[in-house]
Amino acid sequence: MQRVFTTLTLALTLAGSPPATAQTTEAGPGPELAMAYGRWRSAMTSRNLAGWQAATARHRQIRIRNRILSERRPFAQALFDLPGVPPDLRGLKALGVRSKGNTARAFYFGKIDFGVGGDPSDNLLVLSFAREEGSWKYDTADFVNLSALPNVRRQLAAGDLKHLDRPEFTPPGQIEAPRVQLRAPVKYITKAYVFCPGREVRLLVNKISPHLFQNTKAAEIVIGGARDGNNEIQYTIRSLPGSEGSEPMTIRIYLLSEVRGVKPVKIFEYQTGENEFPKPVGTAYFAVTPRIAATIKGR
Repeated sequence: MQRVFTTLTLALTLAGSPPATAQTTEAGPGPELAMAYGRWRSAMTSRNLAGWQAATARHRQIRIRNRILSERRPFAQALFDLPGVPPDLRGLKALGVRSKGNTARAFYFGKIDFGVGGDPSDNLLVLSFAREEGSWKYDTADFVNLSALPNVRRQLAAGDLKHLDRPEFTPPGQIEAPRVQLRAPVKYITKAYVFCPGREVRLLVNKISPHLFQNTKAAEIVIGGARDGNNEIQYTIRSLPGSEGSEPMTIRIYLLSEVRGVKPVKIFEYQTGENEFPKPVGTAYFAVTPRIAATIKGR
């Protein structure tokens, strides 16, 4: 389950050891980070756009607006139309903070409640922040479901934090700025779909929409959408450790229809079968023709 909230990323990743430059501590900016998250949560629950802008890192504001406009949804309304509520930190156990450069992550353990019913179990919440002009702003949150990791759940409950000594829990140190800042809804809602067992696939659509897929089957919105006429897709493909390098894989681009009953249009495909080896690097093109535009726009 990914992106239950517009600004909450829900993910589970596991591997390796952290770089030595990161710091884990109960002190440092912990209380300030908790207050920054509280300001962001208050703005979200009260649907306060000005408060959200003041509490959210600038680069994240751009990314969220880009995504909403790339889905042709109204910005402010879609921002606050969440399927649940951001979890309250009260009642959760603060495990510590890791900081690197102008980025930081705070870790919480306990019954993380998104207000969608049911009986929450003990899991891990990782909050990410960016420091701007001397103050911390909320960036994203990762919910790590520990139901398949009972030993990790027991370790964290007992105060054993060695599970956090992994690179995916290390702050990046620097914030990558979005490649584009959209001002209006895109013309065509576009999705990139990848099936890549045993592989990592990186895409860059029209030089502005980057995508990363690792050992998965998933689809993501293309930021900026497709354009009339020719469009470009750059890709890199590599085998992940433990894979044979001969697994089948697929890359597709779809245009989503705005006409009821009309299915998405597959406008690009690159795939290999079992024991076929893809090109590790490539550039390809796809075209949005007037006929295709009429199909998905209903003209």
